[in-house]
Amino acid sequence: MAVTLAELIATPRLDLRLVGSAPGDTAADIQWVAVTELADPTPFLSGGEILLTTGLRQKTGEAQRDFVRRAHQAGVLAIGFGSGLSHQSVPGALIEEADKHYLPVFEVPYPTPFMAIGKLVADALSADHYANLERLLKSHQILASALLSDGGLESMLQKLSTMLGAGLELTQYGACVHRTPEVPGEGDSWEEVAISTGMKDRTTLRIHRPYAADGIVNYAQSLISLELNNQARHRQTQRQIAGQVLDDIIRGNLAGPEAQARLHAAGMTSTGRHAILLVEAGPSDRRSLPALPLPPALQDCASATLGERLAVIVNGAVAERARTLGSYLERAGIDAAVGQGGSYAHAGGLRWSYFEAREALSRGERLNAPERLSLTSLLLASEDVPLADLAAEALDPLSGFDRQHDADLMRTLDSYLQLDGSVAAVAAAMGLHRNTVRYRLSQITDLTGYDPAVTADRVHLWLALAVRRLQSPEDTEYTRQDRRRQPLPRRRP
Repeated sequence: MAVTLAELIATPRLDLRLVGSAPGDTAADIQWVAVTELADPTPFLSGGEILLTTGLRQKTGEAQRDFVRRAHQAGVLAIGFGSGLSHQSVPGALIEEADKHYLPVFEVPYPTPFMAIGKLVADALSADHYANLERLLKSHQILASALLSDGGLESMLQKLSTMLGAGLELTQYGACVHRTPEVPGEGDSWEEVAISTGMKDRTTLRIHRPYAADGIVNYAQSLISLELNNQARHRQTQRQIAGQVLDDIIRGNLAGPEAQARLHAAGMTSTGRHAILLVEAGPSDRRSLPALPLPPALQDCASATLGERLAVIVNGAVAERARTLGSYLERAGIDAAVGQGGSYAHAGGLRWSYFEAREALSRGERLNAPERLSLTSLLLASEDVPLADLAAEALDPLSGFDRQHDADLMRTLDSYLQLDGSVAAVAAAMGLHRNTVRYRLSQITDLTGYDPAVTADRVHLWLALAVRRLQSPEDTEYTRQDRRRQPLPRRRP
């Protein structure tokens, strides 16, 4: 342990003696020993030292007083004055000035070398340093062992909480992923320690103050970062495997007992009723989805990656879990929409739930509830039908014309179909004159060859719009932002 001023004075072999009446802080640890014969030693002092001098340059009372003032300003712990050389005893002016500043002064007799004082303090500091290193290395071993145990990250954080004597809270993507039982109530003081993971997850370790900080937190930061990265890679790999199985079921290549076996092998279950929550993120956040941890309330749910979307398989209160997922994504700062599929039994039900969730996403809200299976969704279940080509044949002339002339034909067509072919309703919804709507409808007929007023053509155009939204919503002129800006009743022709 480091030596205090009181312990130094009490060391018999040094024969040191306090002079003056300044009490000082004799219980404080000595940080170092500085020896000087300069009139102004302050450039070489950092505070907390014992300052030793023989007073070689302090011949006058004013010089002695000035030396004490400078030492006090530098934050020295005490002055040790060597007698028997420049001065036979400690000068009175020095003692008097030190008493004014409550700065302890002790006399170092001639037989006691300054080196002996420096060696005693250095040995004590060295022993204290090695003791701290041993304690730190032992703490490192405890944390690493806890992390590698069955308890994993949770066990390691509990050990860290015990070492620090403080409650901990680990947050990732704005959600608490671990909280120790000792976490105090609201309004208490916390220190926030950022955890670097290489992801946009804002991982933060919150430590309740006060706590015994001895360097172990830095090591814990590294362990937490390493573990979270390992979890992210494992999650990404598992979702890829699960996505391959789910993709085969959706395409109709896998069904029955074989589908159930493959789902079980990929960590998913097909027993009971299940629904799919489909997450579609904006361009800047798509890369986050494959490794995105689920919120604590959905930790029991399986998940898979399907292209650039994240599929979460849930059971029970599906609507409530969809809201939980949507709120979690919003708090995490991820620009994403959640499409909710219906709840079905058996592995084949996941197929229909997926298409419902995918169609629900086309509505463009943050949270999109399911509707019963539509003809569009069922058609999409078969890859033999060239739906994308049919949609492009009907709609590309309109989208191209819109880009060149800013004609808004795609949006007019969508509004017309959603409002059951009512020109008056379209005019009111879009703030147009009825003749303008009729003129645009005639342009649509001329450009596509399909007349929205004819039932067969109307169905074809409605399916084309629905297919394009489902297969590549980012390519449609009537985007998610447009739909939010101009909400329309959702009716089928």
